[in-house]
Amino acid sequence: MRMITTHRLHPMLHSNWSSKTTTLLFFFLLTCLSKCQYCKATSNSWCGTTTTAFAGFGSSSKKVSKKKEKKSGGGGFGSSGGGATSSSSSSSKKKKRKGNLLSSDIAPPPPPPSPTPPAPEEPKLDRFGLPIATEDTIFPPLPPDTELIPATTSSQMKETTTTTTILEEIRDATKDHLGIDYSYFDEFGVEKTTERETRMKLKLLHKSPPVLAIENFFTPNECTECLSLATPTTTLNQNLKINSATFSTLAQSKRTSTTWFCHYSQLPSLLAKTTKLLSVPLEQLEEPQVVRYKTGQQFSWHYDEIPASQLENGGQRVATLLVYLNTLDQGGATIFRDLKSPSGEQLAMQPKKGSALLFFPAFKDGTPDDRTLHKGEVAIDEKMIAQIWIHEGKYQPVVPEGNSHEEALGVLEEKYREMGYSS
Repeated sequence: MRMITTHRLHPMLHSNWSSKTTTLLFFFLLTCLSKCQYCKATSNSWCGTTTTAFAGFGSSSKKVSKKKEKKSGGGGFGSSGGGATSSSSSSSKKKKRKGNLLSSDIAPPPPPPSPTPPAPEEPKLDRFGLPIATEDTIFPPLPPDTELIPATTSSQMKETTTTTTILEEIRDATKDHLGIDYSYFDEFGVEKTTERETRMKLKLLHKSPPVLAIENFFTPNECTECLSLATPTTTLNQNLKINSATFSTLAQSKRTSTTWFCHYSQLPSLLAKTTKLLSVPLEQLEEPQVVRYKTGQQFSWHYDEIPASQLENGGQRVATLLVYLNTLDQGGATIFRDLKSPSGEQLAMQPKKGSALLFFPAFKDGTPDDRTLHKGEVAIDEKMIAQIWIHEGKYQPVVPEGNSHEEALGVLEEKYREMGYSS
């Protein structure tokens, strides 16, 4: 009998054959063929040989037999350890390899597409097709090399080896601005007078540009006198009440307060202390004002300087003096955009009854100082202030009707004597 198969016969099949042996051989060949089909499908070598043809049962060489025995682990025909174990092991290894190939062949999912950046917002145009001015264009950031020097704290001054006093530090900070008459203060910045129970005290909030707080600038009675002017009167010297405004050519500022322009003669305490503190004549003072901010009202970022086109009346404003007429625990603070406190926070002064804030919108030569950009924070409770500006030259009052410096000279001299100031 001549048969063609895909594997050589096992060496034990070379013996004489009987019917029983033939039957066993038949089932063995079926098993072998079945295993070989599986091995072929999985590219495995269950029998350990390549496809060959054989004639008869005795054509396999001893060399091949030894090779088969080695691969089958030394077992013969009917041994328990041979082909099945090898097939199972090879199949599991192949499945693992197959699984690895499949996992490596699967490409990772593509990353999600990056969001498309929004298109730049087109500038808003006015009816003439020109860009509308914004806060950023009206109030551009200061140049990086701008000098901004916070004030030093008392503890920092003690740590230095210098013997600079508080008053000397304030004097040095204001040397390029409108001068203060320091003869009224001791080395700690405290007013020397003994005429009043509460004395003024200077405190430097920021060195360059200089910003000062003045504690006890007004007494409680003086605050009350100012507040009484913020009501309608029936006298000929009625104050002018208007919705507060600012210079529109300088700012897109939002101001929602109410201002009463007062006659000079109505605020002798404010005039006396301002002229003596800053050592300026009465004629350089703008009309005194009382301002009310109701809940929710504010004065957004603005400069106090005057536009160049309006400098004919007294020249530039060289000092701003604000006096707080009531105390606010929160809201309503005066905040400077570019200035920092000694602790590194944005410089702000919270309203305290009787305290004053002094800063300088321009140098003493009239050059505007853009570092003093500031705002009146939104008021949570009603906020009341008195304010006055000092010009570099003689100022001609405009409102209210009939207002003049001359009409206040008499009451001012009287107030000087009352406060212990020399006239």
